[in-house]
Amino acid sequence: MIRVFVAALGCAVVLATPTLAQEPPAGAPGADEGRYTFNRVQDGYLRLDSRTGQVALCTRQNAGWTCRPAPEERAALESEISRLQNENGALKRELVSRGLALPNGLKTEPPGGTRIEPDKAPKDSEIDRVMTYMERIWRRLVEMMQNIQRDLDKKS
Repeated sequence: MIRVFVAALGCAVVLATPTLAQEPPAGAPGADEGRYTFNRVQDGYLRLDSRTGQVALCTRQNAGWTCRPAPEERAALESEISRLQNENGALKRELVSRGLALPNGLKTEPPGGTRIEPDKAPKDSEIDRVMTYMERIWRRLVEMMQNIQRDLDKKS
């Protein structure tokens, strides 16, 4: 029972903190050489993860180096675009419900609506890529749980 609890707790920690799910040390089986690239900046180094595209700012602290994820402007922009598209769609529906014509022949559905057109549906190669990525995550999670179990067995 305790082993299951500790394994579940370990999984929760790994899923909650992406910094713990980094690559194994160099030389370990499955370690990727050259996964990270570093560029010097005024405050330290920018670290680019070539696998995920995540950027982190690494600075020297009293206890050593610390890398913190850099704010991702693209996510904020995508969120704002989505919000504006929803607002625009609501305004168009309001105009149509009042019997007013939309200017310049606009349609009532905002671009990127909920319908997926056949030419915009995910391709098999994209689905395969996502499945491969999910499989890697799953394998790493299982491997981490096995390592936790081995550590617990050594301690008892």
